[in-house]
Amino acid sequence: MDLGDWRFLPLAGAAIALPWMLDQLPFNASYLLILAATCVAFACLALGLNVVVGYAGLLNLGYIAFFAIGAYTYAILASSQTERHWPVEAVLPVAVLAVVAMSLLLGVASLRLRGDYLAIVTLGFGEIIRQLIFNLDRPINITGGVSGILGIDPIQLADIKLLTHRDYYFLLLAFGLIFVFVLRRWETSRIGRAWMAIRDDELAAQAMGIHVLGFRMLAFVSGAVIAGITGVVYAAWRASVFPYSFTVNDTVTVFMMVIIGGMGSIPGVILGAIGVTLLPELLRQYAEYRYVIFGAVLVLLMRFRPQGLMGAFSFRPPKRPEPQPEEELGVAPEPGLVP
Repeated sequence: MDLGDWRFLPLAGAAIALPWMLDQLPFNASYLLILAATCVAFACLALGLNVVVGYAGLLNLGYIAFFAIGAYTYAILASSQTERHWPVEAVLPVAVLAVVAMSLLLGVASLRLRGDYLAIVTLGFGEIIRQLIFNLDRPINITGGVSGILGIDPIQLADIKLLTHRDYYFLLLAFGLIFVFVLRRWETSRIGRAWMAIRDDELAAQAMGIHVLGFRMLAFVSGAVIAGITGVVYAAWRASVFPYSFTVNDTVTVFMMVIIGGMGSIPGVILGAIGVTLLPELLRQYAEYRYVIFGAVLVLLMRFRPQGLMGAFSFRPPKRPEPQPEEELGVAPEPGLVP
């Protein structure tokens, strides 16, 4: 563990102690615990998207589809929908394999594209997955269609059945800490350096011998796996899934978390996830104006801090100094060049 990892220990300790701190409040803190678990779930999604956008520089607008695939895989195999009640130990590998297969399929078809073209293709993929969820209720009812799937089995680890919001808060937090640990290892490894080289200048990275397509595919699949695992836990926690929970708006929300926090920064995307989740709730009393306030905050941040709160990378091209005449630079012209 290097020195950069020690800064996460106080935050991890505070996150672990949060449920007991909420118990000391003089009112029912159940809602706050649900909000905290939601923050952790979105932080996990933001960490996965940070691999794709912040490290490799890929505009994946269909990212929420992998979250939906993980959630629906668990819902189908661990509920009365198909009369199967598989344990999470059996469903999780199936969900990961499903997410990897779909991300490879999308990656092979789209990762040779660049910029807006990649964004449009991945956006279409996300909508295709959502429409499949809507329509796979006939002739055999697999996804429940618009009605979703209800009565999903809770996760059971050994003899412990997870039933409360606190249980799933700790489970989501455990996965979040694992994701942070893995991403920290990747940041300083050859893989992370290759991703960032591709993000900064793809042609230069290719000239240095980096297999651009292979590393882009690895980032694509890695982010998808994180989203799929989060989807499995989220479906078990909420005990229900609906197609309306996996729209383009949700992808945009996770993108905002990564961009506001800072692309390529692990603490930044976690801070962005917490801020984007909590700010609308804090402004709930201003129901008529809260989205105006939220939008104004975003505009100001994008104007004065385009790289995010804690990031060092931005898709906005850097300003280049304008060429100046030699006289202003204090350089004497060469003899014979002055008319």
